[in-house]
Amino acid sequence: MSSLYFGLFVCELRLQTKSPISFGEHDAANWVRGMWGKSLYGGPLYERLFAPSHRETGPSGLKDPPRPFVLRTRGLAGRSFGAGDEVPFVVHVFDKEWGVGERVVLDLRLQLVRVTRVRVEFLTPTELKGGEGVEFGVLFARLRDRVSALRTLYGEGPLEIDYREIGERARAVRVVESRLRDVDVKRVSRSTGQRHAIGGVVGEVVYEGELGEFLPFLEAGFWTGVGRQTVWGKGEMRTTVLG
Repeated sequence: MSSLYFGLFVCELRLQTKSPISFGEHDAANWVRGMWGKSLYGGPLYERLFAPSHRETGPSGLKDPPRPFVLRTRGLAGRSFGAGDEVPFVVHVFDKEWGVGERVVLDLRLQLVRVTRVRVEFLTPTELKGGEGVEFGVLFARLRDRVSALRTLYGEGPLEIDYREIGERARAVRVVESRLRDVDVKRVSRSTGQRHAIGGVVGEVVYEGELGEFLPFLEAGFWTGVGRQTVWGKGEMRTTVLG
């Protein structure tokens, strides 16, 4: 397979509640992650997904390599469940050894169709390292690095691209519209009882420029998420081509 492909599995799962629970706008992923991890704890699947043994040997510069999955729980926002009810959720798994669920393979090669304008929706709180706001150069760099890290740790290996040159071209793309708002979300650690911030920005941004070569990575972001703390459901994004 070409070095510019990226694969994952999409699984629909359910958890059964022991007591009634209601979800707010952005807190379901934290509960699902905790309960799913608890249900798997002590078994080989827990080690594979929540505590992979090779995480210290990941790509250079990654102090905390990403887990091989993200959760998709936006459909639970505002819903309530009684004791014994089943709570549905979706998980995207990037470990090529997983072999369960629907297989999705993304082509990261340059698009031949010219694209000059896109809208990116940040559907869950998103926080990008390395710059102010959601400038395109920063967004693309975080997408590129995330896809490369996931491939290196769990898939086909590092991306074979010129990071510096493609990064320079990404910085030439500009923001022409921005409708973002800050969201303050906290999670409580079940092991320590401490509260941790998992907020960020939500909303949409319109970018203009020569976007054709970046479109595959923007589309990959729908599956991988982008930015910090994606394992808690952050960084879910969707891209629409406008022109």
